[in-house]
Amino acid sequence: MNEQELINLIISQVEKAVVGKERVLRRVLLAFLARGHVLLEDIPGVGKTTVALAFSRAMGLDCRRVQFTPDVMPSDLTGFSVFNREHQKMEYQPGALLCNLFLADELNRASSRTQSALLEAMEEGQVTVDGVSHPVPSPFLVIATQNPTGAAGTQLLPDSQLDRFSMRLSIGYPSRSDEAVMIRARQGRNPLNQVEQVADRAMFEYLRRSAEQVYISDQVLDYLLRLIEATREDPDILQGASPRAALALTSVSRALAMASGRDYVIPEDVGDVFCDVIAHRLICVSQTGGIRRSGTEAAMRILRSVKPPRLR
Repeated sequence: MNEQELINLIISQVEKAVVGKERVLRRVLLAFLARGHVLLEDIPGVGKTTVALAFSRAMGLDCRRVQFTPDVMPSDLTGFSVFNREHQKMEYQPGALLCNLFLADELNRASSRTQSALLEAMEEGQVTVDGVSHPVPSPFLVIATQNPTGAAGTQLLPDSQLDRFSMRLSIGYPSRSDEAVMIRARQGRNPLNQVEQVADRAMFEYLRRSAEQVYISDQVLDYLLRLIEATREDPDILQGASPRAALALTSVSRALAMASGRDYVIPEDVGDVFCDVIAHRLICVSQTGGIRRSGTEAAMRILRSVKPPRLR
């Protein structure tokens, strides 16, 4: 079984629980293969939790979920030290982050201190408790969710944390036919129970290494960098894409090429994922002169304005 077939097999299993959302599911997997994390920004009830659980089952990953509220403490995520009377020493008790796939549900409802506790694990692959660092399991993947319409009791994610998510995605409402299939599939059973494990951690790491070895030519890399540079020079964008964003765009483009059965990146790969990887990192000027976070329109405008190369 080659890489493309394995990716298709994983997606086919996840689709047993999440109907009619193949594009979003492939995007989530691409972010994972690029060693990144995903921010799902959507209204409640569209299947964000189901996506995380289905992927964990299909790939044999240990999954944990935390429903974030203002009283969730950083130690709930990182763990804490307790004194063991029998051994007369402090012992580390792991927190929720010590897993393979962590679902941070409604992350924007947590305090800024708790949000920042997630930062080290996402970037450094470790948590620090009482001055001692503890590595998180490998692979370590984060799916964070936030509700863009419910502002009451929320704390906006800082720019530094948004920049650590490889992609921001939205699941959206299902079509009428897909919703009918979903309702019938849930009569007397849980579709998640139909999801079978078709990969393990070793196979997943193999896919990641294969994606990293996908070739990107100087022409395609130049196109990618021209797109990144355009976000920094646009007068309507106060904060453009960071070098971390350029690395993420490169990695996700490589993963898409591999998922498409190629060992090289083409300009269409870069353009296909550009908005999902870059838009949430941009801070734009609104028409009234204020600041707005959504950079989707600006990213699409830049994608249309920067001409891709013609490969020979």
